Amino acid sequence: MNQGPTPAANAIGRLIEELNKLPGIGPKSAQRLAFYLLRAPREQTSLLADAILTVRQKITLCSSCCNVTDTDPCPICRNDQRDQGTICVVEQPQDVLAIEHTGSYHGLYHVLHGAISPTEGVGANDVRIRELTDRLQNGTVNEVILATNTNLEGEQTALYLNQLLLPLGIRVTRLARGLPFGTELEYADDNTLTRALEGRQEL
Repeated sequence: MNQGPTPAANAIGRLIEELNKLPGIGPKSAQRLAFYLLRAPREQTSLLADAILTVRQKITLCSSCCNVTDTDPCPICRNDQRDQGTICVVEQPQDVLAIEHTGSYHGLYHVLHGAISPTEGVGANDVRIRELTDRLQNGTVNEVILATNTNLEGEQTALYLNQLLLPLGIRVTRLARGLPFGTELEYADDNTLTRALEGRQEL
């Protein structure tokens, strides 16, 4: 009589299923990761599990730039050595990491957490544009760099922001075309990103 899979097999199957839900992780990769974790020292897997739980419990959004952080305001916003007059607007928190990795930008950031996409039902009120305009009211910012992705949604968002911000008398620039159309910032190499920042142009 077939009694079905053992509890151990069920546990491994569940782990594979959960790993498979992660972006970029297919069934084969999920299986390899699951068996790697099964063979790894208990301390290593405990550290991984604790890191995941800590991220979910302690990470919040910076009340100023909306980037993910475990302190509010975030370290970048607290750093008075950064250029307080420049804000680089990006779509996602991982875009901040990509730009910071170049070491060529020393201003502040604003994270939209998305891009305007009418076809997906995402409008201006669904991303953190109001928080951006609120930051610009005190008159300390003289340039906003639009670093949204170079795809249709990113271009729509950049054009919308340009129209919204120009009446405020703030210089609005866009990353140079060193980034091919369709490129997401988090996947661009450091040199390309640096050239795009240095060659930014008025919209």
